[in-house]
Amino acid sequence: MNRKPRIVIALGGNALGNTLPEQMAAVKITSRAIVDLMDEGYQVVVSHGNGPQVGMINNAMAALSRENPSQPNTPLSVCVAMSQAYIGYDLQNALREELCRRRGKGVKHEDVVTMVTQIEVDPNDPAFLHPTKPIGHYMTEEQAHFAEQVYGYVMREFPGKGWRRVVASPKPGKIVEINAIRTLVDAGQVVIACGGGGIPVTRSDLGHLKGASAVIDKDFCSCLLARELDAQVLIILTAVEKVALHYGTPQETWLDELTPEQAEEYIAQGHFAPGSMLPKVEAAVAFAQSAPGRTALITQLEKAREGILGLTGTRIHS
Repeated sequence: MNRKPRIVIALGGNALGNTLPEQMAAVKITSRAIVDLMDEGYQVVVSHGNGPQVGMINNAMAALSRENPSQPNTPLSVCVAMSQAYIGYDLQNALREELCRRRGKGVKHEDVVTMVTQIEVDPNDPAFLHPTKPIGHYMTEEQAHFAEQVYGYVMREFPGKGWRRVVASPKPGKIVEINAIRTLVDAGQVVIACGGGGIPVTRSDLGHLKGASAVIDKDFCSCLLARELDAQVLIILTAVEKVALHYGTPQETWLDELTPEQAEEYIAQGHFAPGSMLPKVEAAVAFAQSAPGRTALITQLEKAREGILGLTGTRIHS
């Protein structure tokens, strides 16, 4: 049986908003772009970031533990799980509504499901020795010292802003629920998975999965998901239409096509900002190199359909 060409689409933060009302509005626009790709004949699997959402949940849980000393502090891994379900709830409902709007309530269409997804990470990943990923709100020095002593947080001062918790960002190793995700996708479901880079967990010798105080980069995790599902295309959505050299300078040059080798050369030259475009390009290169015929596309949400048709965006392929 011939299957539709498969795409994994990694939604950036601009596709989800920063607050509850913003998210409710944003997912409607996002769903239109996703269904546009489905209408072009592609099977779409969705992953997404969770930066604002997991920060909001983490802040709320921390405030609860401060107000009620008997309430234990909520682990970051649990906050990530909450964010996956919260975002998935809004996004899957918006997708269902858009499918019904286009195809009619009485017409059979794909079901939409969110998979709460755990990602195994290596407890010996060097990232755990050098936490760099900021999370949560800014604190005073006094509050930061309290968080270090009571919760064991690693705090870092950001001059002019205050102190903030930083956590590790290890590389994703294995998607725990991949067999369930693959079964749903093969059955024609629209699956939302690996939200926020997945819930980072480590596995004990007895098979117990323990949450880790870490945040996995959602682009690297989306690359892993796309490889595991044998997708033909990985679309990484961001705030700009294309990748640029000398971004924000008079020498700014937008890129249409790149080979993995060209992209790696530009990475070595320092063209892409860490924590911004760099992980997107690195994930795109890893996917393009993972098997013949695979293409990664970096573009804006609003340009996803044009990008998949080859009209815009930056395409990375061999």
